[in-house]
Order: sequence, then C-alpha cells, then structure tokens
Amino acid sequence: MIQSKIQIEEKDLEFIRKASKDLSYKSLSQYMREAIQAKIREDRKKLKAIKRTKAMTQIGRTRYENIFESLDGEDFEDR
Repeated sequence: MIQSKIQIEEKDLEFIRKASKDLSYKSLSQYMREAIQAKIREDRKKLKAIKRTKAMTQIGRTRYENIFESLDGEDFEDR
C-alpha cells in the first residue's frame, strides 16, 4: 500500500474517530481505507455508465454499411 496524506474537516475527523470505535474497526486507517474503497467502487460504476451511454449515442449517430446488401434476395437453399 502507498501512504498518502489527505485533508478533511475537523468535524468529519471527530465523527470518524467516534464511529470507528463504535463500529469496532481495528484502526482509524482501516475505516478510512474502507470508506475510500467504497467511494472508488461507486465512482467506477458511474464512469462505466457514462462511457456506456456515450458509446450508445455514438453508435446511433454513425452510418453503417450493410455488407450483406449484395446478397439480399438470393436463395441459398437451392445452391
């Protein structure tokens, strides 16, 4: 793991200290890691949904060429 420093508001830090004790976390760091991981999972889902909708709109805008157009109407069962 990589150590990183973050800045949070004092009221949030007090809440985290109290909550980590009441919820029986091993340490304050464990609480912070799990909170950050939850936020990352949430953001990944949001980004994936944004990319998906962007791709779907781009698919709708592009023209496509029907590569089977020359074969339309041919009867392949009689060949």
